[in-house]
Amino acid sequence: MPDRPQRLIVAITGATGAVYGVRLLQHLGAIPGVETHLILSDAAVLTLHQETGMARKQVESLAHVAHKTRDIGASIASGSFQSAGMVIAPCSMKTLASVAHGFSDNLIARAADVVLKERRRLVLMVRETPFNLAHLRNMTAVTEMGGIVFPPLPSFYLHPKSIDEMIDQTVARVIDLFSIEHGLAPRWAGLKGQSEEQ
Repeated sequence: MPDRPQRLIVAITGATGAVYGVRLLQHLGAIPGVETHLILSDAAVLTLHQETGMARKQVESLAHVAHKTRDIGASIASGSFQSAGMVIAPCSMKTLASVAHGFSDNLIARAADVVLKERRRLVLMVRETPFNLAHLRNMTAVTEMGGIVFPPLPSFYLHPKSIDEMIDQTVARVIDLFSIEHGLAPRWAGLKGQSEEQ
């Protein structure tokens, strides 16, 4: 049988940071053997336009397959759909709550529920600050289910020279979680040229 591409589900919700989902799609699209399945929430379309100037069609064109958020009958709504997992980038607190409580009230929450029940990798790039107790409890619940809570925080020790570099460093760390090879960002090689403090 021919090699099957590594499928990854990417969802973009209405939280700020839509560029993380866009850059993730762009980078995954350049990696041979990776097939992306995209879900955009209605709120994400508004945020994408506000933050990036991109329309729905432009973002959907970055994925191999685009699904409608209300299409509960989509292929990715079934555990029989084989994938490496799912990234919600960014993940709103509403979507976090839906996943934490198993609501499955739209395709994003349903696909996430499927990924968890099939013991696949689910990464939630949660975006809110400060967190209230409901947010923290929902993040704990998702973590206890096997999900990974991944706030998109920059790595200043790599001395990024631009916002794009900071975004790419974060996206690279997410891609690493799926053991997908890439050359997107430098890796930490340890402190060099530093004398020990006396």
